[in-house]
Amino acid sequence: MRIALMVEGQEGVSWEEWLALADACEKHGIEALFRSDHYLSQAAPDERAATDAWTLLAALSARTEKLRLGTLVSPVTFRHPAVVAKSAATVDHVSGGRVEVGMGAGWMELEHERFGIPFPETRERLGMLAEHLEIVDRLLREDLLIVQKPRPPLIVGGSAGRGTAEPAARFADEYNTFGVDPAEAARRRKRLEEACERAGRDPSTLRFSVMTPFVLGRDHARRFVQRFPNAGRADEWFEELRGRGLAGSQVDLVDGLREFEAAGVERVMLQHIVHDDLDVVAALGEIAAAL
Repeated sequence: MRIALMVEGQEGVSWEEWLALADACEKHGIEALFRSDHYLSQAAPDERAATDAWTLLAALSARTEKLRLGTLVSPVTFRHPAVVAKSAATVDHVSGGRVEVGMGAGWMELEHERFGIPFPETRERLGMLAEHLEIVDRLLREDLLIVQKPRPPLIVGGSAGRGTAEPAARFADEYNTFGVDPAEAARRRKRLEEACERAGRDPSTLRFSVMTPFVLGRDHARRFVQRFPNAGRADEWFEELRGRGLAGSQVDLVDGLREFEAAGVERVMLQHIVHDDLDVVAALGEIAAAL
């Protein structure tokens, strides 16, 4: 089981805070830092500023030494595949081979409305995802800038339905799903294995990861819901996450993550909503070392 940090970059994270997060990850042994790819805050769209994902990763790649960097995930609705490939190739070049490329069908309709970006029906977006994955896969393999061979890792995000599992089985290195407990993770892993078998691929070659919220204690839960009120009441949110093995002490999280590992999860991207708390990053480094 591997641990990465995931930060919601559309929720008012400043450049200084990004630098502090990256430094803390490198200091405490967190292997990868992922960020969302949105242009609009989900929690406070009229109050919180959002930075662009790929230009931010390019900047971080020049200020870090060993931290892997990536998107979870770049939506096909406003990311042309050729631009995604060239952006990723540039970050891979600048970082010396540390980029990972997450791609998905897109879901936040409001940001598309605000920025005048078309938001097609689900079926069309899934078709776009399959097409874009094939293009990005090919362009990255051909790009002379690429350091990682044959190309940087491709990650597909989704719920393991056929619309995302089938193209992932053809082109991706990793499949990432969101907000599940270990039992549901196991069910989604099974669907991915079936998709790989239909594609004639060894299922063990498609890595499986989970992106999820977590809290280290009740005070952390309180600060979480202050930043992200959509989560509801702090005590209820704590209990909900504890039921998934994702709330409590560091020991509790180690035990919970081992349950995910037993369900077939190979990496967890932990959403750090209280992003200015660097002590949480240090604690996650200790949890990673314990796994």
